[in-house]
This record gives sequence, C-alpha cells and structure tokens, in this order.
Amino acid sequence: MPVAHPTCTYIEKEWCAARIGRMHRPHSAWFAVCAIVFSMPAAAQRAFPADALRGELVVVAAPEVTLNDAPARLAPGARIRDTGNLQQLSASLTGARLLVHYTIDPLGLVKNVWILTPEEAAKKPWPATREQALEWRFDPIAQSWSRP
Repeated sequence: MPVAHPTCTYIEKEWCAARIGRMHRPHSAWFAVCAIVFSMPAAAQRAFPADALRGELVVVAAPEVTLNDAPARLAPGARIRDTGNLQQLSASLTGARLLVHYTIDPLGLVKNVWILTPEEAAKKPWPATREQALEWRFDPIAQSWSRP
C-alpha cells in the first residue's frame, strides 16, 4: 500500500493512499501490455520492393562505398537496415563485407540497404543488375524472382 506523507491526518492518509493506488493501476497495465508487445519477435519475412537488387556492400568511408566491387555513394538520408530491421549508421559498418539488397535513386546513389539474414540470402535467384530486374518476374507476396 502506498505511504502518505507523515504529517497527514488519518482521513488525508486514507484519501491519499486510495488516490495513489488508483493512479498507478492504469500505468501498470499499460506497462504490461507494452512489455508483451515489444518482447514479441519481429516479422519473420521482410518485404523488399521490386526494384531491390542484390549485391555485396562495403562501406569504405561514409558516404563512399563499394557495391559489387565498384565504387558507389550513399544518398543523403540513405537507410541501412540490419538483419533485425533496425537502422544502422554507415560509419559503424566500415570495412565489413555485407550481402545486401539495395535500391538506387534516380541520381544513381544507393538509397536503401537491407543486410540479409541467412534465410533471405538463400532465396535465389535474385537480380544483381537493373537489366536482370527488367527481364525477370517478381512475386511480391512470395518475395521471389523467376527467370523467363
């Protein structure tokens, strides 16, 4: 039971204790709901856009990267998502060779990057060039590509 201030009278103590007890109940329930929701695992499958290509990314010195051993540059505001779909800073990935899906903006800069899980990397085929993506067929529900 909550403790009232020591200088309160008996009636004030009862009123304070009852009021404090009622105030904390909704917060406790909300905390329990949030704990359950946020402890659930993330979705098993991420949805990649149809223009996402597969490649190997190495952050040289942000925003400079190599993509499939060719020099490239991250777009301003580029998003890099790790295997848990959390955003990562490009500087924290400097020097690491990563198998990724990525999108390119209209200026040719790398816009979005998803670091692949082993399950996502096992999905083959996946286009590595724009030409392949234009020729192949993408199934957005199954998140898979088929060659013609």
